[in-house]
Amino acid sequence: MKYLIASDIHGSAYYCARLLQDFAREQADRLGLLGDILYHGPRNDLPREYAPKRVIDLLNGIRQHIFCVRGNCDAEVDQLVLHFPILADYALLEAGGRLIFATHGHHYNLEHLPPLQPGDVLLHGHTHVPAWVPFGQNNLYLNPGSVSLPKGGSTQGYLLLDGSTAIWKELGGQTLHQLTL
Repeated sequence: MKYLIASDIHGSAYYCARLLQDFAREQADRLGLLGDILYHGPRNDLPREYAPKRVIDLLNGIRQHIFCVRGNCDAEVDQLVLHFPILADYALLEAGGRLIFATHGHHYNLEHLPPLQPGDVLLHGHTHVPAWVPFGQNNLYLNPGSVSLPKGGSTQGYLLLDGSTAIWKELGGQTLHQLTL
């Protein structure tokens, strides 16, 4: 199973469209969204081509490929317009023989860990900064960064999980970092 993992679209039709182009080019099986899909939130500037209704249309067009967790900017009313489930606080995945706890990051993060076993992976967005940090007992924290509003000197990007390989890429497909899970 090949996953393209992205976070923090924040209503940008421009960057959502670019993400979906990369999803098609990468030939991923699933698009995992780590929350903050439609709204920019009070702490962020408006992203390029802020158009939540267009983002709704773009994502609903590939709804059968999406799994999603709720971010701090997502609301129950969003579920009325998005035709894939968005209200789960986390999802469990497997890649490279490791359990991956996927969440947005505003509840579960390195300061407030979910129930992890040695070797498990914590995957979240929320910070808008890509990360690949070992911690605990052979645990790993991964963050794809942000699709539309990168922070910390990073660029718009996503994470590709392909078997036991994790690859951080800029929108457009240039590899930034790679590791084996």
